[in-house]
Amino acid sequence: MEKELSILLAKLQGIAQTGKKYGNDIFDLERYEELAQITKELTKIIYPAISDQKLSIIIDKDEGYATPKVDIRAVVFNSAGKLLLVKEKSDNAWSLPGGWADIGYSPKEIAEKETFEEAGILVKAQYLIAVLDKAKHDYPAALTYVYKFFIRCEPLNEQLKTGVETEDAQFFSLPEISMLILSEERVIMENIEMIFNDYHNKKDTLICD
Repeated sequence: MEKELSILLAKLQGIAQTGKKYGNDIFDLERYEELAQITKELTKIIYPAISDQKLSIIIDKDEGYATPKVDIRAVVFNSAGKLLLVKEKSDNAWSLPGGWADIGYSPKEIAEKETFEEAGILVKAQYLIAVLDKAKHDYPAALTYVYKFFIRCEPLNEQLKTGVETEDAQFFSLPEISMLILSEERVIMENIEMIFNDYHNKKDTLICD
């Protein structure tokens, strides 16, 4: 139920944001602004722990036509067939290197940049494994609507080093990963299994769902 509510809130926010950008009638603009305020109130009721600052970023700060945010995750295997994960300082859990897409960078450039910043190694992006709609998979409920890109990268070296946002970086086998606590806002076991399946089957194909 919580995930369904979060999707409805994201849709309401999107309608309000898009309406405030493209509405012309002053009365319509007032209604869209009222819809934005109602969305904030509903969000506070459903997520009472959310801070006013975060709520303002989600509801008030974005402008223009509302679209999903893009989360880029780098998929890096070492020569032993183990997958690179980094331990996030924010939640003390493990994830694939990556983050939000930045303006001025292509998806492959983001994957390469984030891997260097979070794990200290140079990689070369090879191909796109999958694009997933986060809301349609078993992630925790979230207020931001997100598309997730998983990009296979080839390591140019394997000397790992942590970054500003990470406290550890290691290569793991699939059984080893199953014993870890994953940062499920960023990656879930379903993704890990998909990634290992791609590695072993060498599909080199794009999955979109």
